Amino acid sequence: MNQYFGTYHRFETESKKDAGRLLGADNLVGDAYRIECTMDGADHKAWLVSRFDQRIGFFDPEFSRDLSILSARGLTLTAVLSFIAFTEAPEPGHYWGEMAVMAYDPHQADAFEAFVQNVALRMQDGVRVNVTLSDEGVTRVIESNGTWLPDQTVPMPAKEKGTVVMKSRRSLSEKAIEQGRKGNKGCYIISWAFLLALVAGAMFALKSCGLF
Repeated sequence: MNQYFGTYHRFETESKKDAGRLLGADNLVGDAYRIECTMDGADHKAWLVSRFDQRIGFFDPEFSRDLSILSARGLTLTAVLSFIAFTEAPEPGHYWGEMAVMAYDPHQADAFEAFVQNVALRMQDGVRVNVTLSDEGVTRVIESNGTWLPDQTVPMPAKEKGTVVMKSRRSLSEKAIEQGRKGNKGCYIISWAFLLALVAGAMFALKSCGLF
């Protein structure tokens, strides 16, 4: 049995409510998600579940089936958010995104959990680490206890007409909010001060233009 699987794959959102969650601070680039494999009639449907226990999207039936097979073989499934995009067509448009998806042998959990965390850290800065590993790469992850990362990166998908990337890295304010959640209250206060300053600046600009 293969002890590791990794790739990037597109996911879809089911409703505008799901899309709204993706654009908020509860879903940040570099966040890790667990994968729940279910059935939707005769089709497989693998859901992405956030750290706040919210289903934010799902994979297509074919890839969902592949993930179900990996799960049935005993591998642990996880995903890391790479980017969120909006496509205008067909009207009224829809939100979607891409995840770095990884599956690993739970007997090597210590090494691969650390590997996933390190991938997530790079993703926060917009670096898409190549998670499709050779046998040699898998061995290096295990021997380094998850500290080794491949030098190769994966480019963003070719931009489609009418598509806008909404998130592809963490902003300074998002990083500060996350630090606040971890107990760094100073960063949390600074993040809110930063956001308030942006609002104040926007209002000043509108007043200057006679629009407010």
